[in-house]
Amino acid sequence: MLHISAEQIHAGLDYPALIEALRDMFRDGCEMPVRHHHQIEVPGAPDATLLLMPAWQPGREIGVKVVSVFPGNGDRDLPAIMGQYLLLDGETGAPRALLDGQALTVRRTAAASALAAGYLARPDAARLLMVGTGALAPHLIQAHAAVRPIREVVVWGRRSDRAQAVVDGLDLPHIEFSVADDLAAAVGTADVVSCATISVDPLIQGDWLRPGQHLDLVGAFRPDMRESDDVAVTRARLFVDTRAGALKEGGDLAIPLSAGVISETDVLADLYDLTRGDAAGRVTDDDITLFKSVGAALEDLAAAQLAVARLDGAKS
Repeated sequence: MLHISAEQIHAGLDYPALIEALRDMFRDGCEMPVRHHHQIEVPGAPDATLLLMPAWQPGREIGVKVVSVFPGNGDRDLPAIMGQYLLLDGETGAPRALLDGQALTVRRTAAASALAAGYLARPDAARLLMVGTGALAPHLIQAHAAVRPIREVVVWGRRSDRAQAVVDGLDLPHIEFSVADDLAAAVGTADVVSCATISVDPLIQGDWLRPGQHLDLVGAFRPDMRESDDVAVTRARLFVDTRAGALKEGGDLAIPLSAGVISETDVLADLYDLTRGDAAGRVTDDDITLFKSVGAALEDLAAAQLAVARLDGAKS
């Protein structure tokens, strides 16, 4: 059985190739049961979440990811998200590979946002605002830059030193980086706003948005969390990674849905629809588009298959 480290995943899963692997997987489809989602009490810290995410394609590999999300880990200088991914042979069930789950998750999550942005962001989008300073932030920046001509990136976080650390950790010579102190002002000048936080209260106010923007909401993975307010979701054309997940698991849509602010028919398409050409993404330059993702097991399966294929190819 192969053991694939975080370093091997980051080295082997370049964003252009991974985005195409996700596009193919959404087009082809796979078996993807509803994930197991368990809340775990952590004494003296915010509740944690345990996720079990299986997926398979008949005759090909079977994969399952075990993920723990501990929001209090930031105070311990530990990543909030940790996990492992097990890939099994689809004919015998024999273990094929064990992959670092955290690295696989951040890369496939960023790639899914970039895949969506390829349909939803303006083709000339050049200014990206990154809201959040966690492990996903640098990957989202790199992934968006792989599909749009990003020339300027502004990073905002509740702590400016962590925002600066994100900037200092990136080496993209063609991009100008800065740290924002004023979130409203930074939103107002961005072409793409990408959010990856564990916020419970909305950070992005719909009144700040202007025509032509694309809003990428990656954090707020529980129904009681949200990164955008009701005004934002009513002003934007709404898209999701998968309807089954995003309409129930992420508060950005689940909360306004339960309150009757929007209806399920307001969600125009998911990544199945977009990749298969069954629905349009951005229609006009003035559209405000909103993409909500909560992650899907098929994304992990596509990423794991690509990582194993590349590692096997490198050894041959």
